[in-house]
Amino acid sequence: MRKNTMAGLLLAVALGLPLIGCEDTKARQENEQLKAHVAELVKNNGDLGNRVDALTQENTALKQENERLKAKKTQTKSSKNKHHRHASKRAAASPN
Repeated sequence: MRKNTMAGLLLAVALGLPLIGCEDTKARQENEQLKAHVAELVKNNGDLGNRVDALTQENTALKQENERLKAKKTQTKSSKNKHHRHASKRAAASPN
């Protein structure tokens, strides 16, 4: 009986080792895939960070240009209003 128990135990160990090795191989493959995925995400994060910086600079430049154009528009309106006032005064003065 003791020989049968020992034989069964050896058989279980002999069959279990390849399964453990197989699981270990799967775990290693999964680990390598995860490492590759993490490396890709890190690269994408860096690329996105650079893109955010570029867009921030572009946004700042566009805001400055917008402010410049608003100021120019205000100056143009001021000069047009003065010009129209003079013309309307002349038109009012002519009929009398």
